[in-house]
Amino acid sequence: MIEAARRISRISIVAAAALVTLMALAVQAKHHHHSSTAKSATAGEFDYYLLSLSWAPTYCLTHTDDSDECSGKGYGFVLHGLWPQYDAGGYPEKCPTQEKLSPTAAAKGKTIYPSERLMQHEWQEHGTCNGSDALTYFNEADQATAVVKIPSALQAPRSSQTLTAQSIIDQFQRANAELPEGAMTLSCSRAELSEVRVCLTRNLKPRACGRGVRTTCPKVPLNIPASR
Repeated sequence: MIEAARRISRISIVAAAALVTLMALAVQAKHHHHSSTAKSATAGEFDYYLLSLSWAPTYCLTHTDDSDECSGKGYGFVLHGLWPQYDAGGYPEKCPTQEKLSPTAAAKGKTIYPSERLMQHEWQEHGTCNGSDALTYFNEADQATAVVKIPSALQAPRSSQTLTAQSIIDQFQRANAELPEGAMTLSCSRAELSEVRVCLTRNLKPRACGRGVRTTCPKVPLNIPASR
């Protein structure tokens, strides 16, 4: 009896030690996986772009003081940003760079973004991770907006609409036959359309989005406020 009890005790100790080892390995593996996807922010090191087109009327509902974008401008979709992304998920931001926002680049940026404040923000947050100078980045953002055709029914309508997320995506896919499956997502402010986002290669060709890029809108009819 005593010998059997000792044997069971030794087995329990070995099993406990093995469990601790497995838990340690699991934690180590988890940290290794995290570090493999959360890359350091290095300019020029990314896999693809996420083009974000903001629905200005929704933005203006809560930013009436932004006279550059709102105040009767009549905008529909406007460029929010061209964001470098990682295939494995996540994105770089505020990358260290020697490049500056030159007067020439700023002049270009003012022609493609609805406000100077947004243009400066996009350069600091995302453009610095592009790996090129600011003028080249803004030229790429300008070219990217031309890649995506806006459906006629969503070109600054004068009356509000109610559509499901899938209906909006279907309209964009009919207007852009080259969009592959999984290349487009939507972002909402509660049940109001905020942004349409399209994934592009580094050569600005439509492609499927990477990990973690998905539609965040509720599965209810979405309000699309009229242009103002």
